[in-house]
Amino acid sequence: MEIQLPDLALKRIFSFLDLFGLLQASQVNKHWNRIAESDFLWRSLSLQRWDCSNFTDQHLGTHTWKQFFLHQRRKELQLALAQPHNFIYKVTKNIAYEMELAYLSGNSLTMKEQEKSIICSVSPKQELCAWDVQEGTMIWSSPVQEFYFSNLVTLPQMHLAITMDRKKTIKVWNCQDRDALAILPMPESCYCMEAYLTKDGPFLTVGDVAGDIYTFTLPGLRDVSKVTAFQYGIALLHCSPDKKWVFACGTYSRTLPQVFLTESLVRPSEGSAPLSTSLPHKLCVSACWTPEVKNRITLMSQTHEIASFQLAAHLECPIWMGANDGYTIVFTNGPYLLLFSITGFLLQRFEDHQAAINNFWVIIASHYTAYSAFLATSKKIHISFALPTPLKRIYCEAIPLIIQLHLQCDV
Repeated sequence: MEIQLPDLALKRIFSFLDLFGLLQASQVNKHWNRIAESDFLWRSLSLQRWDCSNFTDQHLGTHTWKQFFLHQRRKELQLALAQPHNFIYKVTKNIAYEMELAYLSGNSLTMKEQEKSIICSVSPKQELCAWDVQEGTMIWSSPVQEFYFSNLVTLPQMHLAITMDRKKTIKVWNCQDRDALAILPMPESCYCMEAYLTKDGPFLTVGDVAGDIYTFTLPGLRDVSKVTAFQYGIALLHCSPDKKWVFACGTYSRTLPQVFLTESLVRPSEGSAPLSTSLPHKLCVSACWTPEVKNRITLMSQTHEIASFQLAAHLECPIWMGANDGYTIVFTNGPYLLLFSITGFLLQRFEDHQAAINNFWVIIASHYTAYSAFLATSKKIHISFALPTPLKRIYCEAIPLIIQLHLQCDV
């Protein structure tokens, strides 16, 4: 006599299976097939692989979570097998940019194959411009601004661009209307901004020259919290791919970088400091999160610590770097992209550009992650940390574990 497990028990067992295990289980019999096709299991697989916590049933439309998962996996495989001739590019002639490009849309998980990719930049006339990547044409520009822009970030999930000018004013744009959606004067100049979307909503975190970290809602710029992180200015702010952590580094090189729990910044507790931990590395000049390795950040430091390798004397100091799954590191050297192993072995040298590279994106399957780094003044590439989970309130006891030296980039 065949014993049939209850649906709930079977679903729990199937939740431990990977993609191939779940597909095999669905072929056993009709009962198993019905359980293995459930949206609960395929949504769980999707959340484990991609940052799609904000992807809802409304985004799916008439599709199931299984169809979504298989669709994204096919796009990943196509990207992994792509050759240079599979890519297209557009040249915008006689166009100059004052700042690096930032994605406004078209870099998120979607079931639509023809979603337009829109990028933002600042023109020499101090206009914020939006460009259609496929067409290579400008589709919107703001009025000419009185003061020079000093910073630009975007929140692609909401099609928002956020700027800071030299008058210390933050503006939020939807890149459709003529005027900004919100304007906020700041008490101090700000070196860095980071926009991100969490389960609590969209937020903007700003680091100023006084060492304070401000968090505001988007698009309204309502004040949420203020944290004094350093005695000196803040040079770097990076939110982790899962939006759980915010990395902050000061301009004073002897100050230890800190990682804050995002929830404690966007939902501050009255009378208590936000949860944070210090990373034991001074002289940090750049950092980026490793998208495919949870809770891991990679730093570029001027000091020699536990794991590092020395670049050859003829190589320029790396300006741009990227990380992905933890086994290789890629960075720029003039017009070249250099791919190193974590032990310092040169794996490949890409010579596809004539001029010096001043920006690049890390491509992760169907969506894109851009990393901007400050100029490195050392030739030592450093360290990946796994952040303690959960983060302890007495953070002097929650020292991060040094895992290995690595960076990974798919270009």
